[in-house]
Amino acid sequence: MRGEAERLGPQRAAVSTAWASLRAVYMIWRRDLLRFWRDRARVLGSLVQPLLFLILLGTGLSSALRAAGGSTFAGGLDYQHFIYPGIIGMSVLFSSIFSGMSIIWDRDFGFLKEVLVAPIDRSAVAIGKTLGGASQATIGGLILLILSPFFGVHLGALDALELVGLIFCIAFALTAVGVAVASRMQSMMGFQFVLNFLVQPAFFLSGALFPLQGLPAWMTPLTRIDPLSYGVDPIRRVVLSASGLPSPLIDRLSLTLLGQPVPILLDVGIMLAFGAVLLAIAVVNFRHQQ
Repeated sequence: MRGEAERLGPQRAAVSTAWASLRAVYMIWRRDLLRFWRDRARVLGSLVQPLLFLILLGTGLSSALRAAGGSTFAGGLDYQHFIYPGIIGMSVLFSSIFSGMSIIWDRDFGFLKEVLVAPIDRSAVAIGKTLGGASQATIGGLILLILSPFFGVHLGALDALELVGLIFCIAFALTAVGVAVASRMQSMMGFQFVLNFLVQPAFFLSGALFPLQGLPAWMTPLTRIDPLSYGVDPIRRVVLSASGLPSPLIDRLSLTLLGQPVPILLDVGIMLAFGAVLLAIAVVNFRHQQ
């Protein structure tokens, strides 16, 4: 009996650690979500910039196109309608990546040290933070979906469900970037500098504001290695398809690889693979922290 107890001891300890790690993932996710929801100014601020881009930039450029002699952006499509998916991508991008700031705050206030010394696998910290940030960014994207009729975008129930899944995939991948970077940073200023260097090019090269076909030769490869391009593209395809635009026009406004439009499933696969790699990097970084 004693030998059997000694043999089962390590197994029970492993099960106990795994269960504690799962609980830690849930608690970290829940804590970050509650902090986000209770900070109403932060919730409101996460919507102001996307709405300003959508209303001011979309309306202004639509008017400029009409003044230049074209009543629409392309094939009967209004420019504000075109950039709507890109603005969703922008909202998710900023909310996801900058959610990594909470890691630096937790380190400064001692919470992160308490979690790291707990009897859990340190991967729970990276996973919990990634899921928490992805959930926050998804909420921002959902609010923009709810406001879609005000911008002339009408979605069916299945279209809306598909977009929710796509938004969460983007949020997961981009939050993993913020968590991976924050896990290596010691100061808030350093974190903001690195992310500003990454965020602005990622947004402008993603196709959020202009189609990714017919670009200069030097710019095209940059748009293809931008992970956000593979997030904006499927959202745009779903939105334009729900609007009744013909498939040839949608293909002309979509991301292409080797001269062919990228299927939505490939877009999703690339985003999830990118997020998994960055999450693995974040896990390694947390496991090597003292």
